[in-house]
Amino acid sequence: MATLSELLEDLVGGVDAVFLFSPSGSYYERFADLNDTDVVVVAPDNNVGADNFVELPLEFESVKDRIRFGIEGAIDHGLAEDGDELTCIANMFGDGIDTVTRVRADEDVHSGIYDLFANSRADPGVIRDVFEVAIELGKKGQKGKPVGALFVVGDAGKVMNKSRPLSYNPFEKSHVHVGDPIVNVMLKEFSRLDGAFVISDSGKIVSAYRYLEPSAEGVDIPKGLGARHMAGGAITRDTNATAIVLSESDGLVRAFKGGEIILELDPEAY
Repeated sequence: MATLSELLEDLVGGVDAVFLFSPSGSYYERFADLNDTDVVVVAPDNNVGADNFVELPLEFESVKDRIRFGIEGAIDHGLAEDGDELTCIANMFGDGIDTVTRVRADEDVHSGIYDLFANSRADPGVIRDVFEVAIELGKKGQKGKPVGALFVVGDAGKVMNKSRPLSYNPFEKSHVHVGDPIVNVMLKEFSRLDGAFVISDSGKIVSAYRYLEPSAEGVDIPKGLGARHMAGGAITRDTNATAIVLSESDGLVRAFKGGEIILELDPEAY
C-alpha cells in the first residue's frame, strides 16, 4: 500500500525550483541546502537572507494571484525559465505554511503585471487600486455601454505641467484618494467625459479632465489604437508616471511606462 509521501511525490518530484512565499527564517533554513533544486523566496522583504529573492511589493489576498505574480517576477529576474516545473509553498489559512501546489512557468502568459507593480514610481497599492478601477470599468462599462479611460499615476507635478484643463477640476481642493469606494464610484462616473485623470504617487486624485500635451513624436503604439493610447505612451516617455488605459474600442486594459506598453489584459479574463 502506498504511503502518503509516495502519493504526494507528484507535487515535488523532479521540479526545477521550490518557491517559498513569505517563509519564516526557521522554515527557510529547512530548504536552504536542498541538493540540485533552487530555492526562491517571494516576500515583501528578504528577511531570511535568501540568495534567490523576488520582491512581493503588496499582498494579494488570492493565493493564485500571489503565485502568478511571484513566478512572473522570477522570470523577469532570470530565476525561472519558460517550461520550468515549480513547487510553490505558501500560506492560505493562517500564518504558517499550509499550501503546496505545482506550477509550470509559462512565458506565453507573461503579462507584465510584475513590472507594473514592482517597478513603477507610485506606491504599488495605488497602482493596484487604479488598475482595479480600470478592470471593473472594462467589465461593466457605463450603464452597460463600453467606455474608455486614461489614468496617469505618479510624478503628478510634471504631468500637470505637460497638460492643460479641459473643464473645471472637481478634485482641485479635495484630498480624496483612489481606493476609497466612494471615490472609485466618482472616477467611474467622470470617466464618461474627455481627458485624463492625474493621480499622485500616494494615490491623491490631483485632477480630472486633463488634456495631455507631450509630443507624440517617436512613440510607437500598435495600429488601431487611438489618441488616448498615444497620449498615455507619450506622457510616460516624458515623465516618470505610469499610464493605465482602458480602450473603448476593444475593451482591453493597457499600461505604459517609458513610452512603451508593458501590459495588456482582457478585463473579462482577469
